[in-house]
Amino acid sequence: MPEVNVEINGRKYRMACEEGQQARLIGLAQRFDAQVEGLKSAVGEIGDNRLTVMAGISVLDELSQAERRIAALEAQVAELTEAGQALAEELEAVEARFAGKLEEAARALEGVAGTIERTALLP
Repeated sequence: MPEVNVEINGRKYRMACEEGQQARLIGLAQRFDAQVEGLKSAVGEIGDNRLTVMAGISVLDELSQAERRIAALEAQVAELTEAGQALAEELEAVEARFAGKLEEAARALEGVAGTIERTALLP
């Protein structure tokens, strides 16, 4: 299993990951380190453990907000999909009514044409 070295809050950590996930793990560690550094700038030196816990909670808060946004967007997609299906069904019904009216008009025109032909043939 591959291992990578990451640095968080000035400390290096050797971490194992699945093959092909090295760059992803390094990127995640860099993002977490940035979170820790941001908190350190905001609250000062409060101890490594507290700082790490605060950064973890902060990241989970962001994740929770993202999950709520995703759920809201999924609900909107479902609502729009439902509305689209209703519109498609309504369109089909309108097309069917239109086709029926067109067929009625065609029959009426055929009747008129037949009458004109019969009238033209009269002496």
